[in-house]
Amino acid sequence: MSDIIQLLPDNVANQIAAGEVIQRPASVVKELLENSIDAQSTSVHLMVKDAGKTLIQVVDNGSGMSVTDARLSFERHATSKIKTAKDLFSLQTKGFRGEALASIAAISQVELKTKPEADEVGTQLKISGGEVESQEACVTSRGTAFKVKNLFFNIPARRNFLKSDAVETRHIIDEFQRVALAHPNVSFSFHHNSSELFQLPATNLRQRIVNIFGGKTNEKLVPVQEETEIAKIEGFVGKPEFAKRTKGEQFFFVNNRFIKSNYLNHAVKSSFEGLLKDKAYPSYFLCLKIDPKRIDINIHPTKTEIKFDDEHALYSILRSSVKHSLGQFNISPVLDFQKDSGLDTPYDLEHKPAQTPKIDVDRNFNPFEKESRGNAGLAQPEFRQKQSNPGDWKELYADLERKEHSSENFEIESEQVSGKLFSSQEEMGDGPKTFQLHRKYIISSIKTGMLAINQNRAHFRILYERLLKNITDEPALSQQLLFPLKLTFSKPDLELLERMSDSLLQTGFLFEEKEKDEIHITGIPTSIAESEVEQLMTELLSNFENQVPNSGFEKTDLMARSLAKGMAIKSGSQLKASEQVAILNELFACKEPKLSPSNQKIYVILTAEDLDKKFD
Repeated sequence: MSDIIQLLPDNVANQIAAGEVIQRPASVVKELLENSIDAQSTSVHLMVKDAGKTLIQVVDNGSGMSVTDARLSFERHATSKIKTAKDLFSLQTKGFRGEALASIAAISQVELKTKPEADEVGTQLKISGGEVESQEACVTSRGTAFKVKNLFFNIPARRNFLKSDAVETRHIIDEFQRVALAHPNVSFSFHHNSSELFQLPATNLRQRIVNIFGGKTNEKLVPVQEETEIAKIEGFVGKPEFAKRTKGEQFFFVNNRFIKSNYLNHAVKSSFEGLLKDKAYPSYFLCLKIDPKRIDINIHPTKTEIKFDDEHALYSILRSSVKHSLGQFNISPVLDFQKDSGLDTPYDLEHKPAQTPKIDVDRNFNPFEKESRGNAGLAQPEFRQKQSNPGDWKELYADLERKEHSSENFEIESEQVSGKLFSSQEEMGDGPKTFQLHRKYIISSIKTGMLAINQNRAHFRILYERLLKNITDEPALSQQLLFPLKLTFSKPDLELLERMSDSLLQTGFLFEEKEKDEIHITGIPTSIAESEVEQLMTELLSNFENQVPNSGFEKTDLMARSLAKGMAIKSGSQLKASEQVAILNELFACKEPKLSPSNQKIYVILTAEDLDKKFD
């Protein structure tokens, strides 16, 4: 039998490695930004065109590379971070595998300019599809400038798997935010298609969070700080009242490296037990400092998952730290049965001097006056009650007689007692007869049996079809607000809202010109309350960020679905009889009354035969 195993060519091996490391343009951004951080940069600039498909450029002022290092950096498994296997357990840097630049160069056209501070001239290197085209001296400033052009140009199948520009841009923003939050002492800027999305000066963690997520984020943060032998924990958690229905603002950093951990996430969420609404997720920005010997970061190509030496102890420490911070800043309620609330001193009286109490004395009072002078001319003190005369007992009933005569002018509301268990058809009118079960289902009788409708899903379907009609055909009515509603969002969210503004106008929203990171809403749809607008907008943005549609119809469908879901009557809401009938009638006037927009069953029919079987 002939030999069939052979070594792969370098260009094929690099493309295979690129499939693991470089999944989308955001992966390139992550690797280049982390390289800039490892080079001790204090300023990093990111420029992207067409969501990274055309250009990704990262410029830093780090240590730069020599001529030899610049060439070796694109070789597979060439790294300055480790020399022996033991070094894997003492890593303090981001990258260490030596695969990133080789993988990027294998699937794109790369141009590198770099210069150490000690050298007079720098090095320019051009690589296309893993092949070096040129290397020459150039004039450049200290640091490194990477240009990655035409990503996946030599692998068209991989390029076709990329999502729309909006989706890929969202992933790039996520990676940028993770690196920027992990290193608040480094200044960052981010431009997309010549539009500035972020300009972040070097600062502390709290201010970095505010600069990224908007000015009003500052009032939502609760500091967390704890130091033990196992780990040092610093950062912030969001107040429970500002919890969102999405997991967007949840960040864990271990030794300045962003990680994902469902186990640690559960520890934080459990510390909010009893403080969050249903299906709400807390925000947190937590940095953990752990001895590198206690963790293993070499278990995943993207290095976003790590293993801990003692996960159970870390879970308990993290949970206790967050719970302690919530209690320390009076976020969570504290029950103290030993404390007497009457001993608390109000803040406004704490520094006031004590006042001498005043005593009023009746100096004319003589207790022996009654014996000496009898009842005649008895002086009654002002503070003594007048004694009633037992002989005047008839006066006690005088007021009662007056009330009896005056009651003829009033009608007393009473309910007629009937022996019937149910009202007759004539008493209840001609409309469908309904009642609400557990504030969740609307029950109605039909010819064949009984109809049970899920009120939330039914209203979801009604609003969905109504909003689709508003966006595409008939604009909805809008209720004007007395004072504009001001909402704060990040720059990427504001850009997304601007792209959706025409469709939102059709549904009844009215906007004023935006200011910096705020939008002013002057009108809202008639079917929602002003207090629900912020939550509705947040959920809408989250849905568009997670699944940005490609076509116009998909965009309209997603917007109608998102708005209808937020506006629909929730389970647990008490409905009047007229509201129950209205939902029943409007549901069966819809084009698809059987299924909700999420493809869930809206109603079930229980026939008389089904009921008969229950009694067998």
